[in-house]
Amino acid sequence: MDNKKLTVGLVQQQWYPNPDQHKEELSQGILKAAKQGAELICLQELTLSPYFCTSPSVDPAPFMEDLETGPTARFVSHMAKTANASITASLFENKGYNTAVAFNNKGELIAVTRKQHIPSGEKYHEDYYFKPGDSDYPIHRVAEHRAGLPTCYDQWFPELSRIYGLKDVELLIYPTAIGAEPTAPGFDSQPMWQKVMVAQGIMANCFIIAVNRIGTEDGLEFYGSSFISNPFGEIIAQAPRHEAAVLVAELDFSQRDLWGRLFPFPQQRQPATYHSLLKPQQSTGRH
Repeated sequence: MDNKKLTVGLVQQQWYPNPDQHKEELSQGILKAAKQGAELICLQELTLSPYFCTSPSVDPAPFMEDLETGPTARFVSHMAKTANASITASLFENKGYNTAVAFNNKGELIAVTRKQHIPSGEKYHEDYYFKPGDSDYPIHRVAEHRAGLPTCYDQWFPELSRIYGLKDVELLIYPTAIGAEPTAPGFDSQPMWQKVMVAQGIMANCFIIAVNRIGTEDGLEFYGSSFISNPFGEIIAQAPRHEAAVLVAELDFSQRDLWGRLFPFPQQRQPATYHSLLKPQQSTGRH
């Protein structure tokens, strides 16, 4: 394997109520990416589940899983061996976390990261179901590269990508479930959603793989638009908003060498001046 190059893929699709159909569609996407040479294939947030957080009163028990023996682990482990590729996925861990995982091409669980920042609000009632993670932003060796596995809402917090950047992350993989804002009809957060992650890749000198779902669940329309970006802020693969898609792209890690030489942000930081970042948010008195 050329350690300066990595072919990656992602599978964007809707959730299907029939579990067998859902897994079959995912399987076809995984195999399609593998056939195009993908050594790492990334799947969406809550990979096998509906986005049940649209209501604060859902019984979550049917969706909770064991990390190593649950439906997601069994499915992803099998597909990783079948496709001969590493695969990242996401599940509702039975310990109360929204958890991202990675399996290697032997079907072994090699990475676990629990979502740190938990959203709240109309149709995104995740605070009723998930507790903040305890993973401390770990770096995992995935497909022979240094990867971080934050999840969805984590993308809005620059502190996270800065920490990953200081740990010399090579790629950040964001399984995601995001779409419309029911309290602001017509408002489209997709451009901001994409730009904030692209900016994180620039600041952390890493590649970004963002995998969103499509379709409508309980009145919430997801906007897809999964993408892959490089450390220069260029979009090297982009999925449509409303259609299933399999993206495959080659990552060239020599770009990190150039960007890091031209803009050595970690060496130029002034952490002694950043004390305000450690203080809880204070009310401004504005409404």
